[in-house]
Amino acid sequence: MMSPRRRDGFTLIELLVVIAIIAVLIALLLPAVQSAREAARRIQCTNNLKQMGLALHNYESVAGAFPPSNVLLGTPGTNTVLWRNGFSVHARILPFMEQGVMFDAINFTYDHRSAFNSTVVASAVSFFTCPSDINANGKTAFPFGTASVTSYGFNAGDWFVWNGFNAPDPRSPFGPNLSRKIADFTDGTSQTVMASDVKAYQPFCRTGAAFANINNPAIVPPAASDPYTVAPEYNSAACSVVPPAQAHTAWVDGNTQETGFTTAWPPNKATQNRTNQADLDLMTKLIVQGGPTFAAITSRSYHPGGVNTLFADGGVRFVKSSVNGETWRALGTLRGGEVVSADSY
Repeated sequence: MMSPRRRDGFTLIELLVVIAIIAVLIALLLPAVQSAREAARRIQCTNNLKQMGLALHNYESVAGAFPPSNVLLGTPGTNTVLWRNGFSVHARILPFMEQGVMFDAINFTYDHRSAFNSTVVASAVSFFTCPSDINANGKTAFPFGTASVTSYGFNAGDWFVWNGFNAPDPRSPFGPNLSRKIADFTDGTSQTVMASDVKAYQPFCRTGAAFANINNPAIVPPAASDPYTVAPEYNSAACSVVPPAQAHTAWVDGNTQETGFTTAWPPNKATQNRTNQADLDLMTKLIVQGGPTFAAITSRSYHPGGVNTLFADGGVRFVKSSVNGETWRALGTLRGGEVVSADSY
């Protein structure tokens, strides 16, 4: 009798071995693919900041100075705001980023929170969001509609942001009613940070009152200080609400928590509230409330290991999260007299 013909094929064990090999290969390949994608996103982020730097310099060549982060009117020697036009630096450089039509649609007679400007406020500008930001397409409830988020903040100071209509001015390139000229950058344009990464929908707390330990423009705590010692407000009842407020939700808004950052802490410094575990930014009063305004609005990003940073010479460099805090502070001043070597960041 003829024996039954043996069928060719894989045994169950062979199939399992093949599947296991494929799974291992995928596990090895996936991080490489993700790394390549992040590298591409980081390049795009760098390009966005370079475009913003070019726009700033074109603005300066036309106007003779860089744009203010806010325009407010009040009586000298007071903290009372009588009128404001709160449009951000982002909004003011639109004509130099091929967004002239959008800029022409802004009615600067009215504030950015007015119904007259609701269409522009809701518009998204791709240059103003980082492709690595998980909330880059976010929309925020705003008076008369919605607002689009931003992933980039302009340098607004260290802890000291604004002193109302009183001296002194902040030590930063940008601020309310400030239009800095190139000649003001005595530290050198290659030694001064103009803008950096921030995270859209960043948890944020406004205390509404002065900080207990940080209230003198001339005296701010060292960058290596313990956050909870120098600013116990991080764990105050006002900051323990669940969920906390959010910042960087509107690219048109010139308030520091929306379109700025400060060098109070180095990039990606964690400052968690111990009740709600939120990694908080912190501020006393809004600029429109007349100040004085002190804040820690930290530069943060979704790029591993650091943040992309625009310098006043137009260059964009990647600053590591491990940068010395005092070095970061020194890069944040435009005429502090510090000497910073390129290999220190």
